[in-house]
This record gives sequence, structure tokens and C-alpha cells, in this order.
Amino acid sequence: MTTLLNVKDLRAYYGQVQALHGLSFSLNEGSLTTLLGANGAGKTTTLRAICNMVRSTGGIEFDGKPLNNRSTESIVRFGIAHVPQGRGTFTNMTVEENLQLGAITRKDGAGIVSDIERMYAHFPVLKQRHTQQAGTLSGGEQQMLAVARALMLRPRLMLLDEPSFGLAPLVVRDLFGILGKINREDKVSILVVEQNAQLALELADQAYVIETGRIVMSGNAKDIANNEEIRKSYLGY
Repeated sequence: MTTLLNVKDLRAYYGQVQALHGLSFSLNEGSLTTLLGANGAGKTTTLRAICNMVRSTGGIEFDGKPLNNRSTESIVRFGIAHVPQGRGTFTNMTVEENLQLGAITRKDGAGIVSDIERMYAHFPVLKQRHTQQAGTLSGGEQQMLAVARALMLRPRLMLLDEPSFGLAPLVVRDLFGILGKINREDKVSILVVEQNAQLALELADQAYVIETGRIVMSGNAKDIANNEEIRKSYLGY
């Protein structure tokens, strides 16, 4: 399989505080990978470092091209979409305006229209709400909109930070089912940071477990899910 993202000896800092201590991992093209760990382990920082949103050192390559020292905007243009924790929709804009904004870097008008309809197929509730302001949507609907808006970039890799945060269990199940479908059918590689380790491991192919800024375990997601010692020591279930 082709390596899409390759991270070597990644170290990240907030001021003088070091948050990541030499992370190394890789993602294959077409994979769905999860990064697991407790609060404060460094999961969110890892996603931010990939997008050059925090000060970091080490090597980050996407499709063989270095991302170090590139602006966040240029990284997005490379084909990496980041859905941060808290959704981040534009609350005063309608659902459809949010989707159009997601394609702001694109010039293919017909393709944009087609992709909006494709998003509505993935998330039918958004079609029902297409003229509604994003700020009036439920938490689950806002998360779906955030994912759909990121997909309007036509990314090769999507970074998702805690997509289940604050959502009801049934909504989370539906959302993760859609993410699996997007990975399989649209061939979008996904790196998901998630507190719900059990659900993330059901969805993912590969898993990395991070503790205090270091990767302490990696492997096939099913193998990690079936390892009782790892679950109890690092995943809390």
C-alpha cells in the first residue's frame, strides 16, 4: 500500500512547554486510522502540528512532499482537511452557504453543485435544513455539517478531532457509520482522534495509542481492541 502521511520524530511546543516527544507514525492511502489516549495525551496537538498550527520540529511528509514550514492554507490546498473539536461551523450562515464556503478554493462550479448534492446524500438531514442557519442546528447536525464542509475541499486526507464530543450515542453511531462509508466509497483517508475508544476501534483499520506525548502502542485496530491489557491500561474500558 502507498504511504500517504509519514510523521517522523514529531515534537511540538506551546511556548516553552513540550507537548509531543518524538512521535513517529504513518498512514496508508485509503486507510482509516485512529489516535487514542486520555485527555492531555497530545492527540489534538498531533493534528494541529500536521496542519502547522503549533510550533513543531521533526519530519512530516504528505504523498512524499514535506509539509514542514508550509502555511496552514497551503497544507489545505495539498488536500488535507481538518475538522477541529467543537465543529467550527459559521453559525450565522445557512447550511448551504457553509458548504459553498468549504469549496471556496475551487473554480469548478458544476462540480461544486454536484458535490453539495453528494453531501446531502451522505447527510439527508442537511438537505432538509439547507436554508437554516447553522447556529440553529442540533449538535449532531452541526458536526455533520462540519464534516460535509471539509469534504467539499475534495480532500485526500481528513483529520477529525473528537467528532463524538457532546453527542448522543445514537447520533455518534450514525456519524461514524457515515465516516466509514466516506472512507470506503469516496476513498478519503481519515485520521480520527477520539475519546470513545471502543467505537473508534470498531471503525478503524489501524490504531495508535498516545500517552503524555509519546506513542506507547500501535497495530491493527482489531488486535488492540481484543487486547484486554491494553484496553484496561490505556483505553479505560
